[in-house]
Amino acid sequence: MGETFRDSQWDRHGVIDGILKPVRVPKMARVAQEFEDTTIRDIPGAVAREFAKQEIARTIKPGMNIAVTAGSRGIANIAVILKETVAQIKRLGANPFLFPAMGSHGGATAEGQLLVLKSYGITEESMGCPIKASMETVVIGHSREGKPVSVDKYANEACGIVAVARVKPHTAFRGTYESGLLKMLAIGMGKQKGAEGCHDEGFGRMAHNVEAYADVIMEKTNVLFGLAVVENAFDNTCHVESILTAQFKEREADLLSKAKEWMPKIYIPAFDILIVDQIGKNFSGDGADPNITASYCTPYASGGPEWQRYVILDLSSETHGNAIGLGMADFSTKRAFDKLDFDVTYPNGFTSTVVSGVKVPVILRSDELAIKSAIFVCTNIDKSKPKIVRIKNTSHIGEIIISEALVEEAKKHPMMKMLEEPKEVVFDKDGNLPGIGGGH
Repeated sequence: MGETFRDSQWDRHGVIDGILKPVRVPKMARVAQEFEDTTIRDIPGAVAREFAKQEIARTIKPGMNIAVTAGSRGIANIAVILKETVAQIKRLGANPFLFPAMGSHGGATAEGQLLVLKSYGITEESMGCPIKASMETVVIGHSREGKPVSVDKYANEACGIVAVARVKPHTAFRGTYESGLLKMLAIGMGKQKGAEGCHDEGFGRMAHNVEAYADVIMEKTNVLFGLAVVENAFDNTCHVESILTAQFKEREADLLSKAKEWMPKIYIPAFDILIVDQIGKNFSGDGADPNITASYCTPYASGGPEWQRYVILDLSSETHGNAIGLGMADFSTKRAFDKLDFDVTYPNGFTSTVVSGVKVPVILRSDELAIKSAIFVCTNIDKSKPKIVRIKNTSHIGEIIISEALVEEAKKHPMMKMLEEPKEVVFDKDGNLPGIGGGH
């Protein structure tokens, strides 16, 4: 019983194939979902206008060394935003540098965090400034409960800090402040140690701890201002705003409300099976944003569609083996499992204190078998007409795929439009769906 079976040993007696052979994958159809699509076309111009605000420009003095946060989230246009931020700081006569501000991401190593930035097109050459990467932190104070608050050593040594962050609903907790500037200070800038401290009491206390840690950082370090980014339902930049540190709390709360209003969703409220083509850190901190999939890893956040089974088909190349979120699925594929890098994934799960997302689901040899497995184990449904929703990833749900059993519901929805009639699903010779990661 101690053997490990892999590759040629997979389903060595054909039992799984035999069990699933009678299962039929239903016809599927592409459907458009309509969302508000206000988008900033000139990103550098938008950033430049924010730096031109008198109250922002005067925080930067000639000759200052300015640390700029560079996070790990898959923020739209992040390389363009950071490049223009660097250019504007230089224009004001200061000397900017970037530093990875991503908690324990990138395997909790400086090299891994630089690799994450490189995958977003963020390098010293492309940005035109140094990138100072280290996991070393400095304790700069204590929270109201006496907990040590840490920040990146290079940021602490700088004359000033500019925080660049996207404001959006968090995937595991609810609060006045969720993902945004305050979380960038408390967890991003805190590296692994800061993230560990903030997560130590679990997500039930996360809203409190993010605010408490950020309060100390804003008091004890020279955070000059923040550049807050909000995205629309199509994962495009729709709002950029520079905010003085003293106004972080007021403005972030307002922007979070806007971000929730603009966030996309699956319009079908209930179905049997959810299929996600790809998950990855470039789409969400949880691999797939549970605000869209309802695949929450904690009981402290909720919302989204109801479903019975969840299938993840693959990992994105940009996630570099970080498979956090895979554990929330019922079924996945050997292709996804083979890309899983435990050394990158586990530190992320440990630091967050939530390990459900880094578990391994039932692994099948192909997309076809994973989907058939989900249909097979559903209960109290018509298995000849399963209700299935398939999405490319949680950053792009303007177009989704639905099974024929959901077509009439989609046709009646005012914000959904049929793009084609249902047709047979075609798998390749290996039993996989074409176009994984590239579109449906």
